[in-house]
Amino acid sequence: MENEIQTTVAAFSDLFAVLVKAFNNLFLPSRYGQVIVILGCFAVAWAFSRWIGPRIHEWLRSREGWPKWRLRTALILHKRLRLIAFVLLAWTAAGILAYLFQFPSRRYLVTLAATIATALLLVSIAVRLISNPLLRRMITWGLWIYVTLYYLGLADEVSGFLERVAIEFGSFRLSVLTVIKALVVTGVLFTGARFVTQSSSRRIRGNPDISPSMQELAVKGLQIGLYSAAFFIGLKAVGFDLTGLAVLSGAIGVGLGFGLQKVVSNLVSGVIILLDKSVKPGDVISLGDTFGWIEALGARYVSVVTRDGKEYLIPNEDLITGQVVNWSHSNEFVRIDIFFGTSYGDDPHLVRKVAIEAALSVNRVLKNRPAVCHITGFGDSSVDYILRFWITDPSEGLTNVRGNVYLALWDAFKEHGISIPFPQREVRMLEDMAAEPVEKTAKAGAAD
Repeated sequence: MENEIQTTVAAFSDLFAVLVKAFNNLFLPSRYGQVIVILGCFAVAWAFSRWIGPRIHEWLRSREGWPKWRLRTALILHKRLRLIAFVLLAWTAAGILAYLFQFPSRRYLVTLAATIATALLLVSIAVRLISNPLLRRMITWGLWIYVTLYYLGLADEVSGFLERVAIEFGSFRLSVLTVIKALVVTGVLFTGARFVTQSSSRRIRGNPDISPSMQELAVKGLQIGLYSAAFFIGLKAVGFDLTGLAVLSGAIGVGLGFGLQKVVSNLVSGVIILLDKSVKPGDVISLGDTFGWIEALGARYVSVVTRDGKEYLIPNEDLITGQVVNWSHSNEFVRIDIFFGTSYGDDPHLVRKVAIEAALSVNRVLKNRPAVCHITGFGDSSVDYILRFWITDPSEGLTNVRGNVYLALWDAFKEHGISIPFPQREVRMLEDMAAEPVEKTAKAGAAD
């Protein structure tokens, strides 16, 4: 440990000496004029961006009809207006100095500043291809630091310093440079894997010849395969011995067995759901009190969206072990039953005919599958019926189609003079029984 500390201190000392030497070489007394020119270019660029920036912003707000790519490009350039102005001014100043002075040293510092600023501008524009804000910011700063060190001629010295700062465990040596290389290589591979996964997923989901369940299974398998390959290739690329992962994988297996049983169960259940095609995106299911359609199949849960806009994340294990009603598993036809009653004075043959015609008059009720109406019993005050009809779009809701059929029944019954009875109670009060309590009350008052 003491040797490692001494090595780190020596590395810091050597790097500091290199930085001091590079600073002294750059900022010679003869180059103070170039420093003033660079500062002047920066001041003019800052003032110009402060003046023209709000005007360009207002002008862009009035261009709402432009294509999205054009607006996005204009906004990217607008945010980097100060850097763009500095690059243009710095290269202009370098050209003027080259025209005035024959020796390259008279414009070296200005040219170096213009070159670094141009590289930083190109990096900041190129990283816009990365959608993740945190990852984009990290890559931007990393590339800016590397570009600056490269053009200053300090890349090799800083690499040597990072290689000397290391930790050793027996024969294993881990330096800061190795960690940075591993992060960079793995990040690039993960970005490539993400791009390939997204483009392939769009193609797979857009293929009508593949069932929705197989589409999800193919997408999940592609994601796992590409990301795993990116991880292991990244480790191998920086010289990491993959055989050392055997102990780690064994420890992970023990942890999965004891602490992550539910997680593994949900993962396995998700694979089983995709393989047996019991549910798929778009199916309408009922699980307990939850009724809705499947929005997406995840590795750990299934997303079910209800008619009221709620999204339930149901663990895959519940779909495997519990009872699930899939309204559209084998076919898209769904039968709905509604109950009603009419008075005994109405002709039941006419009631059945009118009820079927009323049901078929509703838009969502299928006409090619006959609706039926049967008598289910003779009640205390009504003849009870059941009306059965079919629909093919349960995801649009069941309560609303029931309500529309009930409304159609109401209108049809009113048109044909069919009455819907309701319980009635008749209360009779006998004269002697009503007068007796009054007399008893009057006598009690007199006695008091």
